[in-house]
Amino acid sequence: MGKIPLTGGAYVARSVLASGQRCVNLYAEPNPEDSEFPFTYYPTAGLTKLADPPEPVIGRGLFLSSQGGLYGVVGTGVYSISSTWVYTLLGRIADLTTPVSFSDNGLTGVLVDGTNSGYTIDLTTHAFAPIVDPNFFGGNKTDLLDGFLLFNKPGTNVFYSTLFSQITPFDPLYFAAKAGYPDPIVSLIVVHRELWLFGSLTTEVWSDVGAAQFPFQPIPGVFIQHGCAARYSVATWDLSVFFISQDKAGTPMVMEGISYNAVRISTFAIEYEFSKYPTISDAIGFIYQQQGHTFYQLTFPTADKTWTYDITTKLWHEKVSLDLNGHEHRTRANCGVFAFGVNLVADWQNGTLYKLDPENYTENGKPVLRRRIFPHIANDGKRVRYNRFAAQMEVGTAEGIMPLVTSDFNLDFNNDFGLDLANFPDFPFVSLRWSFTKGKTFGNAILQSLGATGEFLTQPQWRRLGLGRDVVFDLFWTVNAEVVLQGAWIDFEQSES
Repeated sequence: MGKIPLTGGAYVARSVLASGQRCVNLYAEPNPEDSEFPFTYYPTAGLTKLADPPEPVIGRGLFLSSQGGLYGVVGTGVYSISSTWVYTLLGRIADLTTPVSFSDNGLTGVLVDGTNSGYTIDLTTHAFAPIVDPNFFGGNKTDLLDGFLLFNKPGTNVFYSTLFSQITPFDPLYFAAKAGYPDPIVSLIVVHRELWLFGSLTTEVWSDVGAAQFPFQPIPGVFIQHGCAARYSVATWDLSVFFISQDKAGTPMVMEGISYNAVRISTFAIEYEFSKYPTISDAIGFIYQQQGHTFYQLTFPTADKTWTYDITTKLWHEKVSLDLNGHEHRTRANCGVFAFGVNLVADWQNGTLYKLDPENYTENGKPVLRRRIFPHIANDGKRVRYNRFAAQMEVGTAEGIMPLVTSDFNLDFNNDFGLDLANFPDFPFVSLRWSFTKGKTFGNAILQSLGATGEFLTQPQWRRLGLGRDVVFDLFWTVNAEVVLQGAWIDFEQSES
């Protein structure tokens, strides 16, 4: 018997001959040294609905003020949201679908939406008002540094700030240009009390030096030869900043900016995936932290895809949401924030407020597909007879099966996975299909039990798999329970041919 350990994340290479490993709605966690397998793959957090917004339109932003107040933007509406998830309309902004940005100085919050307009929110009274000042130019992004609120002037290489600890009036001298290279500023963010100015091709880092006419100056000797290809992809955690890069040499990569360096964190497989998208400039990134893992989630609205980088393990996984026909789409979460002790996200389609819930294994009651495609298994090009595949999984945790075929939901296993919808079992199941064509084509999936509640010794296994020189296994399930995966055991007979 041979052991098939799983050690990496998602990696579907340009050629499936190299790798076709999908890791869908599962993330890896290293096991202790005395464990039989090196990694355990846990289900990603589900969605528990907390509230419907007053209008069922796109969730564009969630923000926690420095004073602990929660704010959300749904469509054109700007709302304060209570700890009991009650929405109060404060005002309206431009009718767009792009994300918005919020920052505050402890007294007043400022909201920008990518136009030349901006809005203030009194953090005490929640009074909402447009900014009316001839020296205010709007912005795609705003942030706070040492009491100064900062903005980029859209379409230019100029950024500007408020005066210290106030919003208006804007001083016409409180602006500067990104000078190392004349590419326009597409985004900005404050990291470690330093201002990163992302141009389309290069990045500069400035600091507050307390100068009289304008307090900010570039840090001497710091210049990053990577700009930003997707303004809304920029997010920060700890001392790092994460973004999709673009430079003068070629195609985009995902970078972690740390210690004035841009370090590539995307893989060849991820970059090949990006190359197939119609655009990546609309990518939206945000950070969330759960159960010791810190995740950087990237959603591509036009491409309808979501990818997540686990900063803790440095591995990628896919996030997938199923529609009512069982087809894969981007995750429902369009933006997120941690507030009132909960990881919150807002729906990209209807603005619904969810708790990102590690104890919920559904998406607001809908099934969540968990899927892991294994690495290639071969024997020096010789044929092998595979007698048994036994999955190393946690079982006996499910209280029932998900309603995969109902009046309002139909998981399209016939088209996508080759399952027989007319003969679904009445027990929690896991499905396996396999390929003897090096991952190019797969046979029909076969179901095995995951055990009823308390049947912890159940082992999903498949027998008499066939004969081949290179086999790839595809394991998947949609069970409302914490089903985890470590790898598999396989029985085989070697051949001389």
